[in-house]
Amino acid sequence: MKELVEYIAKSLVDHPEAVKVIEIEGKSATILELSVAESDMGRVIGKGGRVVNAIRTLVQVMAAKQDKRVTLEIV
Repeated sequence: MKELVEYIAKSLVDHPEAVKVIEIEGKSATILELSVAESDMGRVIGKGGRVVNAIRTLVQVMAAKQDKRVTLEIV
């Protein structure tokens, strides 16, 4: 899932070298922290948060297939 988020984020931004995804394993869920360049933050969030919500939906569907819980946060 980390690779999926990284691939999508790098496709959206102007500075793909600044994209970092950190995976934090918890007891009941996994947290994915996405960080991008300050100038690319708007592209990843999207108008009204639509882009980030779409990415979250994709990650949650992928996690559900593996019987896991995943949360995506933008840092």
